[in-house]
Amino acid sequence: MTDPAARAQAATALIAQPGCVLLPSAWDAGVARLLTAMGFPALETTSAGLAYSFGRPDGLNGVTREETLANARSILAVTHLPLFADLENGFGETPEDVAETIRLAAEAGLSGGSIEDSTGLVDPPLYSEAEASARVAFAAAASRELPYPFHLTARCEGLQRDCLDLAGVIRRLRAYAAAGADAVYAPGLTRIKDVAALCAAVPVPVTVLTGGAGAFTMAELADAGVRRASLGSAMPRAALGGVLEAAREMQQLGTCGFAGRLPSFRATQALMAGRGLP
Repeated sequence: MTDPAARAQAATALIAQPGCVLLPSAWDAGVARLLTAMGFPALETTSAGLAYSFGRPDGLNGVTREETLANARSILAVTHLPLFADLENGFGETPEDVAETIRLAAEAGLSGGSIEDSTGLVDPPLYSEAEASARVAFAAAASRELPYPFHLTARCEGLQRDCLDLAGVIRRLRAYAAAGADAVYAPGLTRIKDVAALCAAVPVPVTVLTGGAGAFTMAELADAGVRRASLGSAMPRAALGGVLEAAREMQQLGTCGFAGRLPSFRATQALMAGRGLP
């Protein structure tokens, strides 16, 4: 399934299913191969994983639109699954820039993406509610003009940036839903009761970050009304943590015991050739 329309149809069917679906983070083609072989129904990209692969910190406009879409195309080339992208704040100062990002994302073959209200600056950390809503509205209008569905998620960074309380985040997410977002997302939730309150307060499906400060289970999220769970930077951090652990063993103990716990070179070769899990 390499046709963007077919991927979009699969994404639409997946989103329409009841319950909460977990979308693991693929930050390069090799990880996408592995996750596809494991049987996940769809994948998402992560700006953190991409930034780390370049040796950069996440956020503060650390990666460009061109780098993000090139990364998405490389992932799409090795998987048949729908792919949802972290499109940061839309990669531009104007709502028209955000709309162009949506058009280019769909052209690349993506089935959906998130647009956040972060400015990418230290001060102010967020666009005003009116500015952010206008950016979502332009993104939604661009998505409606596409020949196949593109699932737009509007993301509020108020909790992550520690500049809004839950009530302020809910107010913004309701505004983004009214502006045309298909779903909303508020990373930074740490209590399941707040997750449930958010789900009850907004009229569109909710995505929640897990694997960070709020390490929720899929059962907890489903019971709270969440429709999609994101792992954000957790998986690239897990990969980097494995490298760090191996390096420390070699440096501190002079041993390579970690290598005995890894898939063999032959098995990994088979996986990357598309012949299944080791």
